[in-house]
Amino acid sequence: MTGSGFLFIVVLTVLVGVTAPPLGRYMVRVYSPDAPSRADRLFLPVERRIYRLLRVDPSREQRWNVYALSLLAFSFVSFLAVYALQRLQGHLPLNPTHVAGVSPKGAFNVAVSFMTNTNWQWYSGEATMSHLVQMVGLTVQNFVSATAGMAVAIAIIRGVARRRQSTLGNFWVDLVRGTLRVLLPLSFVVAILLVSQGVIQSFTGTTAAHTLEGAVQLIPGGPVASQIAIKQLGTNGGGFFNVNSAHPFENPNGFTNLIETWAIVVLPIALTTTFGIMVRDRRQGRVLLAVMLVLLVSFSALAVFAEASGNPKLDAAGIDQGVSASSPGGNLEGKEVRFGPVYAGTWAGETTGTSNGSVNSMHDSYTPLGGLAAMAHMMLGEVSPGGVGVGLMGILINALLAVFIAGLMVGRTPEYLGKKIQATEMKLVVLYILAMPVALLGFAAVTVLLPSALANVPNPGPHGLSEVLYGFASTANNNGSAFAGLNASSDWYTTTMGIAMLIGRFGLIIPALAIGGSLVRKQRVPETAGTFPTHTPLFAGLILGVVLIVAGLTFFPALALGPIVEHLSL
Repeated sequence: MTGSGFLFIVVLTVLVGVTAPPLGRYMVRVYSPDAPSRADRLFLPVERRIYRLLRVDPSREQRWNVYALSLLAFSFVSFLAVYALQRLQGHLPLNPTHVAGVSPKGAFNVAVSFMTNTNWQWYSGEATMSHLVQMVGLTVQNFVSATAGMAVAIAIIRGVARRRQSTLGNFWVDLVRGTLRVLLPLSFVVAILLVSQGVIQSFTGTTAAHTLEGAVQLIPGGPVASQIAIKQLGTNGGGFFNVNSAHPFENPNGFTNLIETWAIVVLPIALTTTFGIMVRDRRQGRVLLAVMLVLLVSFSALAVFAEASGNPKLDAAGIDQGVSASSPGGNLEGKEVRFGPVYAGTWAGETTGTSNGSVNSMHDSYTPLGGLAAMAHMMLGEVSPGGVGVGLMGILINALLAVFIAGLMVGRTPEYLGKKIQATEMKLVVLYILAMPVALLGFAAVTVLLPSALANVPNPGPHGLSEVLYGFASTANNNGSAFAGLNASSDWYTTTMGIAMLIGRFGLIIPALAIGGSLVRKQRVPETAGTFPTHTPLFAGLILGVVLIVAGLTFFPALALGPIVEHLSL
């Protein structure tokens, strides 16, 4: 590892450690509408106008099923809006490059992708989408889909924290307050920082540049910085340009790389502080954070190690892959030299540990072990630390499963924060855990059996299987990154991956909200000598074991046929 790479990791760790706790405390006030805040003078008038426009009574809370229906209704309207914008973009303004409307299946995939916070992109953004669609369609969804995920997490926290009640809050209030008070201010600051470093923000189309050889190069422009800020903060990941944050117009230097890497993880980590405060036991939040960080650091370190070690076949050929004055060393295929394997591997760990999906290097060019780290990280369910909101939701579900197993071990009815975990909750936990693997493995299995689908997999053998597995792991986990060798623009992939995104979003959110609705009705039982403590390192280890064992039993056979056998063949 180079000295600059080590310094980058240290600065990133300190920056997240300093900013995440106060942000978590701030979000407690954001999602507690009855608590006065200094920001009320600025935001309350705007919020009241929005409530009147939506005909929402902010004082009226919702049961879990009404909360879920509100989320589904909002998501459906969002889907229709983004779909219509794409289909009609050839007739709409702010289209300087005169791109035509998107095909029906392609528009379906993109609308589902951005509505579910996946931001999977089968297309080249600068060549397929107009500025209007990028701003009004995709960037808006970057905000509201992320806020919807945070709203779900807050609703579930209320279910754990409250007793003998029937409501989890109001979805519309949580959506409005999260957007106005959290994501908009943060995105404004990050966008200004990015613009100051050269990330473009304009309404121009393409600019013709004449090279020294006499050729003409068309350089794209557009409202980039505003989209990049929220794509990272909202763990969205969809880039304005085809190569995402490897493009110098999105991520020009080490400072922007640091800011964007920080933005990917700060909100998911901050939500653990929010959880600890809202349940009135900060130790509980620290336990969840510890599990998240162990997984994040482990898989990021594996990716960095694999890429910094280089390709053994190149070593055998006598090619020097070591660090030098002109090279950061390691496996440089698919990477920007200005970042190298440490910056790229760290980003790969973060983007697959969250539901972000943006990239500053091409994951398809990673060594088999590096690609395995990214793919397996998603297969954990993206709980390390997971996407904004849904990451906390996922780790809480695993905590409930862990405490249930612990209860069976000691022969007691399992309890979590004083709430008994019974058959109703465990059935919903099982539904939650099964949804993503069914979508991932089901569609991947059918794909490898269809000759027409395999025709879009250019690489035969284990790497081709890895490309298919990665594609459905990314979509079923609402991630959005890709092994770019897979041609996902065909009707088969745009349709099946769209369905996988829907399952990965709502097949998890609805059972999780139902769990919150079940827990909120329960009374807390007093602690006794036989109560299993859930604030200790032992419980953190139990959650960690549950996450790894469930993922291992589910996905190891598929991984063994893909990246593992490819690694052993080097």
